[in-house]
Amino acid sequence: MTSVVAVVRAVGRGVRESVESIGTGARFVRDVVRASRDTRSWMPQFTLHARTLGVGSLPIGIFIAIFTGIVLALLASYSVGDIVPPYFVGTLVQKTVTLELAPVLTGLALAGRVGANIAAELGTMRVTEQIDALETLTFDPMSYLVVPRVLAATLMFPVVVGVAMMVGVTSGWLAAIGLLDVTTPQFLKGVRIFFVDFDVRYGLVKAASFGAAVALIGCRAGLTTSGGAQGVGRNATRAVVISAVMILVLDAFWAVVWLTGRTLR
Repeated sequence: MTSVVAVVRAVGRGVRESVESIGTGARFVRDVVRASRDTRSWMPQFTLHARTLGVGSLPIGIFIAIFTGIVLALLASYSVGDIVPPYFVGTLVQKTVTLELAPVLTGLALAGRVGANIAAELGTMRVTEQIDALETLTFDPMSYLVVPRVLAATLMFPVVVGVAMMVGVTSGWLAAIGLLDVTTPQFLKGVRIFFVDFDVRYGLVKAASFGAAVALIGCRAGLTTSGGAQGVGRNATRAVVISAVMILVLDAFWAVVWLTGRTLR
């Protein structure tokens, strides 16, 4: 009987902590939205963070896209064999890269780079009392530190993912003509015959939501850091893990929205 009561208490405690975490997260998002109206505070910082979070992340996105396209082309040829026409390799590469793999794989990689960077940077500022000094100087940490990072990640993630889409399809094409019995006209026919611009827009919208989630989670983890250097490392790791999980959750959410939209049409 005692063990049952302990289990019930543990479950109740876990549910309560989860609800409290959702509530504090929602309040944090609300505060960020309110702080975004103070353009004089975040606008000068936006360009710097856009360059750091976006342009600096392009090599990672390109590297991932190159090998993703190659692997997809090889697996497409192996999976379909002689069952379908050769141009189907181009169709599979284009659809898979634009709809799923470019946004998700790039988002997961950037969650490690961007999320950890934001959490560690703000966490270090918190434990060294730099944020307290900003507040003393009448700077709002939300508008000065959080908003430019969130906006930069939201706008630059789609840019990195867009480049990854083009590189992924290009590397798949090169792999198809170099390693498989597929000609350039056949591959381009497969890309063109089933291409719809909605696929690209869908992938870019997902990328924007991934960027917003990664930046928000990293900022909140950094601002709530305590415990010195250990706390900074712990919260940076926590931000990466939660960001990766949130990317997968958002990916499932957008898949449901996409299927619902196609059904309604």
